[in-house]
Amino acid sequence: MVTIGEGQFTYEVQEGWGQLPAGYAFREVAAVGCDADDNVYAFNRGDHPMIVFDKDGNFIQSWGEGVFPRAHGVTMAPDGTVFLTDDGDHTVRKCTLEGDVLLTLGTSGHPAAFMSGDPFNRCTHVAIDPRNGDFYVSDGYGNARIHKYSPDGRLIFSWGKSGNGPGEFNIAHNIGTDRDGLVYLADRENHRVQVFNPDGRFMGQWNDMSRPCGLYIDQDAGLVYIGELGSAIGPNSQATGLGPRVSVYDTEGRQQARVGDGPEGEAPGQFIAPHGVCLDSVGNIYVGEVSWTHTGQHLDPPREVRSLQKLVKTA
Repeated sequence: MVTIGEGQFTYEVQEGWGQLPAGYAFREVAAVGCDADDNVYAFNRGDHPMIVFDKDGNFIQSWGEGVFPRAHGVTMAPDGTVFLTDDGDHTVRKCTLEGDVLLTLGTSGHPAAFMSGDPFNRCTHVAIDPRNGDFYVSDGYGNARIHKYSPDGRLIFSWGKSGNGPGEFNIAHNIGTDRDGLVYLADRENHRVQVFNPDGRFMGQWNDMSRPCGLYIDQDAGLVYIGELGSAIGPNSQATGLGPRVSVYDTEGRQQARVGDGPEGEAPGQFIAPHGVCLDSVGNIYVGEVSWTHTGQHLDPPREVRSLQKLVKTA
């Protein structure tokens, strides 16, 4: 068994977790979430967009066929529903855990004008304020905005623009909230996380990270888990200290650990392109990786490479 991480953030890599039925493939897992029973929801870019496993990796069901052209973000809601963000469809859908669509935001297949600030142009993720159910959508690739909604889906206000300064974004890629309602935005190509209050006021930023993609906040523990893509420069993919990795911070921005901070690769304990991160009830980490986009499609011949890992907490 391969072990990665450090101190209380030490994990065993559970190889081969998540057994797919015959004829199924992920292509790549863009995002992952866990429900109250620790069932795992792998939102992927294959023919079966949502694939659900139990905690032991046994297949339960799949759904979303024909609905989600390009999976991007998963957010599990406290009421036992799930928000799914599709950057190729320019929509956010709230669904039951069986796949019934309860709410759709955005117009399927019709983006807002590029960098207009209007919802949505390649939206990326959702975060829910635990105090009142308001939620935020990061938007994303073709916009540079955060949109705040009421629990029933009414747009309250938006903020942000393209740039490098406070409150400006260069790919608003993922978003989370802590138990006090502060908003954390993975500003990917600015290599930072920005922090805002619920009114959109800039509160600070964390630097010294490498293209933060995944963002998961353990609201009870006050810890932030960040999946970092690593170097954008091919020759540096075998360097150390640049990612790909999962980093752990507290909500004050103090780094607690780096998990798997070595050269990219398919070996146990290595990462290729961490894109979505979540924890289950006992602190195990699930990492979804956009490995096809990053690596698999460029191989000769192209092939699907590993895109979902389970890291079992040992401490």
